[in-house]
Amino acid sequence: MIQSVIDLLNNPELSREDIIRLLSITERTEHEQLIKHAYYIKEQTIGRNVYLRGLIEFSNYCKKNCLYCGIRCGNTKVNRYTMTDDEILETVEFAVENRFTGIVLQSGEQQSDEFTERITNLITKIKQATHPEFRFTLSLGEQSFETYKAWFDAGAQRYLLRIETSNEELYRKIHPDNKLHDFKTRLRCLEDILKVGFQTGTGVMIGLPFQTIENLAEDLLFLKKMNIDMVGMGPYLEHADTPLYEHKNSLMPLNDRFNLSLRMIAVLRILMPNINIASTTALQSIVPMGREYGLKAGANVLMPNLTPGKYRGNYLLYDNKPCIDEEADDCIDCLSNRVQMIGEEIAYDNFGDSKHYKKRQRSN
Repeated sequence: MIQSVIDLLNNPELSREDIIRLLSITERTEHEQLIKHAYYIKEQTIGRNVYLRGLIEFSNYCKKNCLYCGIRCGNTKVNRYTMTDDEILETVEFAVENRFTGIVLQSGEQQSDEFTERITNLITKIKQATHPEFRFTLSLGEQSFETYKAWFDAGAQRYLLRIETSNEELYRKIHPDNKLHDFKTRLRCLEDILKVGFQTGTGVMIGLPFQTIENLAEDLLFLKKMNIDMVGMGPYLEHADTPLYEHKNSLMPLNDRFNLSLRMIAVLRILMPNINIASTTALQSIVPMGREYGLKAGANVLMPNLTPGKYRGNYLLYDNKPCIDEEADDCIDCLSNRVQMIGEEIAYDNFGDSKHYKKRQRSN
């Protein structure tokens, strides 16, 4: 006999089969029951606080050639750019003036002594321009243990490295078959980030070609097993200038990808009540209030884009990315109003560290 969603949600622990059942929901009432339960758990553990991270996409140069990504090195149609240190510092100054307590520095993947040194020096400069407790999230791809350690010692506290999928066979289908795109290297980097001491974040894409509900259930169990502190995951959105685009007709409809992403957020909140979960921009690409729906499903972090407007249109990981024609001021004003509309509150002046991380550190 198939258990009702209400009965499942009263179980003390969700099994793999339970998770598959919840992710496979098609009935609207059951979907809403799951979302409501996850939001209740968020209220009990995190409150109605929304933590902001100012996203700075400072370079779209990338040595990787991932088959799903619009800024892959093989895409010759991209106008490449790198922000100067002064431009980054000006953006950080804007973040501080608007009461952000931290930023996300993100770029395409680069690996060199010069890049490591630049980021190390940049962290120092930003610390001097802000204050010692200002929070850094780095999203700079696969690096050596020594590089991660250098950036942590310089003062970065968080690192985000998306696994994209925890299934090795699927990972190979969405990446070129060479040493530069190796699943085991990705795993090793995540483990190194944890060992160094970062608040560690990762995430997956939802609705990929070749992906099954079972894959996604295993992704959620992978996040729990890895003891991750932060997660950013959202619907897979195709880009016309990528090899994976040829499978666009086999994808589930956008609205189904959107609702499945909400259920992924909800189930993850149930599995890991005290982690930080981002409501991603990809949700907003499908539904105008998509990020707000993500918050109501259990997410508690937003990452408004602070990248200067002249660069935004060149950092397109997928087509139809929202807000690329706006300046940061427009995004901030809009976001604050939208968060209030759903009964949430932006936790200005709060660093928003992962409660899971704090607990993990105490137990080490």
